[in-house]
Amino acid sequence: MTDTTHTGGDVRLSGISKSYGSFTAVHPLDLTVPQGSFFALLGASGCGKTTTLRMIAGLEDPTTGTVFLGDTDVTDLPPYKRPVNTVFQSYALFPHLNIHENVAFGLRRRGIKSVKKQVGDMLDLVQLGDKANHKPHQLSGGQQQRVAVARALINHPQVLLLDEPLGALDLKLRRQMQLELKRIQTEVGITFVHVTHDQEEAMTMADTVAVMNGGRVEQLGAPADLYENPRTTFVANFLGTSNLIEAEVAEAGTEIVVTAGGGKLRLPAGRCVADTRTGGKLLVGVRPEKITLAHADDAGAIADGRNKVTGRIVATSFIGVSTQYVVDGPAGTGLQVYEQNVERDARLAPGAEVVLHWNPAHTFGLDAAQDISAGVEKVEDAT
Repeated sequence: MTDTTHTGGDVRLSGISKSYGSFTAVHPLDLTVPQGSFFALLGASGCGKTTTLRMIAGLEDPTTGTVFLGDTDVTDLPPYKRPVNTVFQSYALFPHLNIHENVAFGLRRRGIKSVKKQVGDMLDLVQLGDKANHKPHQLSGGQQQRVAVARALINHPQVLLLDEPLGALDLKLRRQMQLELKRIQTEVGITFVHVTHDQEEAMTMADTVAVMNGGRVEQLGAPADLYENPRTTFVANFLGTSNLIEAEVAEAGTEIVVTAGGGKLRLPAGRCVADTRTGGKLLVGVRPEKITLAHADDAGAIADGRNKVTGRIVATSFIGVSTQYVVDGPAGTGLQVYEQNVERDARLAPGAEVVLHWNPAHTFGLDAAQDISAGVEKVEDAT
């Protein structure tokens, strides 16, 4: 049994759902957030992630289900009686108070007189010890965000909830703050539940990611596992980019052989979540960075045993660290290839005939009945 006297245990949602009239924002779900983990709820606008977070916080009453913190049922407790604090996208700092007093606010409200050491320690944790006498308007967005985290953590909540906390920051600062938040979480060791629509943010920070879509958890797992082994087209497209090729099963064993675009491709049976009966349809997936691009003149030099499809380059984009190619061919249109800019082949230009080849082990298989474009539109405005 989990010791809840000191640490608080896991966050457990049991059959939790939320409906507004005839609209269901969150369908009944069971979810466990392990104690001490950095957990991300990831999805596009309107997927139910913020509603789920607000039910943990007590800011929304669930239509059905139970919220447990450790072994304690907190479903009917008001927010202020839950051992939970929330950091929102708008940091809501008190403009008339300096940083020290902003952070001390929660302690003072609880009647604690001697706050100097606790506030000092917390400001040191967020690396703002030298800013104690500044007012919020004198700080950058990233510094204000860290003050908001310090103010939330000083009350020693069992769980810190973060609702799109980096949404207002520019890209470079967001990247820095992702690492900062991960460092802080590791140091304090409490459970962080982070809501975001930013795939890179979730994968950078979280131990575990729940990908939400239409009020349901589409897939749950470690970031690398979700990326390498997506189980739906939504997850395959929402976490990064995937090439999905329509194919038909020719042989099935420990390795599955499929026909696609007039050729044969292979993939491990363990990476296929589709029906593999001979003649059955499936989607063969491969990530753009796993593919090597060869000019058609060099096709004979490609090692045996690799998956190969032919095509013609229709567009290229140079983005510094890599070049992105778009290729049309018998296996599909709009296939994407990302190649590191180490030694660029000048022949690989629009109009060139090419061969795309990759290790069969890097191939996954999905159910062909799914919408091939699901998850492609990564919504960039947070809700």
